Amino acid sequence: MTDASTLPGQPRGQVLSGPATERAVNVLAPNASAMTLDGTNTWIVAEPDSELAVVIDPGPLDDGHLRAVVDTAEKAGKRIALTLLTHGHPDHAEGAARFADLTGTRVRALDPALRLGDEGLAAGDVITVGGLELRVVPTPGHTADSLCFHLPADRAVLTGDTILGRGTTVVAHPDGRLGDYLDSLRRLRSLTVDDGVHTVLPGHGPVLEDAQGAVEFYLAHRAHRLAQVETAVEDGYRTASQVVAHVYADVDRSLWPAAELSVRAQLDYLSEHGLI
Repeated sequence: MTDASTLPGQPRGQVLSGPATERAVNVLAPNASAMTLDGTNTWIVAEPDSELAVVIDPGPLDDGHLRAVVDTAEKAGKRIALTLLTHGHPDHAEGAARFADLTGTRVRALDPALRLGDEGLAAGDVITVGGLELRVVPTPGHTADSLCFHLPADRAVLTGDTILGRGTTVVAHPDGRLGDYLDSLRRLRSLTVDDGVHTVLPGHGPVLEDAQGAVEFYLAHRAHRLAQVETAVEDGYRTASQVVAHVYADVDRSLWPAAELSVRAQLDYLSEHGLI
């Protein structure tokens, strides 16, 4: 068995519903798949002595899961006062409107189409609820509307799909762009270096104890894949599907459609920079 401390980001172990930090509690959605790993992590965050809580990514439109999120908060003596979205993919956001009905909350997101209420989210926003402070960090790349939330009091960052607890994420071309994603990873690295962030609370997979190690792994992985794609094109593999079959030959074929999105983003990046 591999020691978790030797894995990228030092994953905590199994993905479980329950407390992850002093202020963050996970409620795992029952939507496990090759793409969603163990399922979507729905995060309840609150100050320990506050009656108010914030929910990040209600998850899929699954009434049992949405009610479980409400029940978890209520059992802790908290009322959900606000719902936030890291991005608009259905496994994170499809249940948001129903969740808003259950809780009477507004839904704030970067994409206006996902909002319920007048307020959105933007770079530099600081959200305060019941003494809790969350800072909005723009992290486009996985999707154009991807955001992370910095939780300074726990020295943690909630990353949605920008960094996963296991494996690597997809640059969802054409909405996602590789150049944006690399910039976002560097932005997260600055949080680990300059702001002391050490814990990643991801949208899927286990909590990561070594945020800087996770970011460095992601940057190195992207550089390696980009070099592989560039070499594949030089060797005559021209289409995205051809590149995937060559470069991702050791990856489960069920993941090839997602890999093709990332390859298309990489091909665009290489073309834009005059490398192919």
